[in-house]
Amino acid sequence: MFNVLERLQELREARGLSVYKLAKLSDIPQSTIATWYQKNLLPPVDKLEIICNTFGISLSEFFSTGTRKSLNQEQELLLDKWGLLNRKQREAVLYIIEAFLR
Repeated sequence: MFNVLERLQELREARGLSVYKLAKLSDIPQSTIATWYQKNLLPPVDKLEIICNTFGISLSEFFSTGTRKSLNQEQELLLDKWGLLNRKQREAVLYIIEAFLR
């Protein structure tokens, strides 16, 4: 079964964010996020969407189970790293890729 809080923690830790830093970046009170963990509560969808935007991912990506059977190891690595980038970083990478392809 999919565990929302575990996924949230996984994504937060992959980006090196504490609960405090996530709260600052998302404008969701730290106490709210801490309460989700302490009381094992599911975050409301609107708050989860804000957090996903903070991470630079969609809700679909958040809930993705990661089944990518048709990808090779290099492609999987790129997707994993892509998921760790914020919106500005993704734009910069796409700009570089476009420059290489010219």
